[in-house]
Amino acid sequence: MEQLRAKLSAYGMLSEETMADLAQLLRPHFYARGDYFLREGQTPRNIAFIVKGLFSQYYASPDGDMVIKKFFPENHFAGSVPALLTHSPSIFAIRALEHTETLEYNFYDFKALTEKHRDLAAFYIRYMELHWIIEKEPLEISFRHDNAKKRYLNFLKEYPNLEPRLKQHEIASYLGITPTQLSRIRADM
Repeated sequence: MEQLRAKLSAYGMLSEETMADLAQLLRPHFYARGDYFLREGQTPRNIAFIVKGLFSQYYASPDGDMVIKKFFPENHFAGSVPALLTHSPSIFAIRALEHTETLEYNFYDFKALTEKHRDLAAFYIRYMELHWIIEKEPLEISFRHDNAKKRYLNFLKEYPNLEPRLKQHEIASYLGITPTQLSRIRADM
């Protein structure tokens, strides 16, 4: 809980009453490597805070390739937010790449708490602004216009210390290149 409290406080202070109400929503969960937090086509209900471990968010392309959209290491929130907001099936799957411990909460119960606690609503707005608007736009531009080497350098910057925990094909999938192309980029550096 202290790990989550520290993460939340990075966006602003929450009152003890807010933290107590939020704590009532939290449920610890363990995922073995390969377990799904969310399957493609499933309508999600929960958000997971990663205490320890690693998730990836991906979709299967029409030709069957796995395309990784995002990694969720420790101290990150994982979920299919567009599917949660629209109450619709997720086009992504979220799966554990390592044994992973989470604290999970029902998104709709959380949203109800934002009506009760202004400080929690302010946290939610700041979080969404930073991660769904400010951070997302440069990534979208990079994936459309930067070459593979630049995208790899951006990956290293966005996810410091994550590379040794991932398989080459997982990084390549995130970058939108083949493992062979990634090997060449690494060799040229």
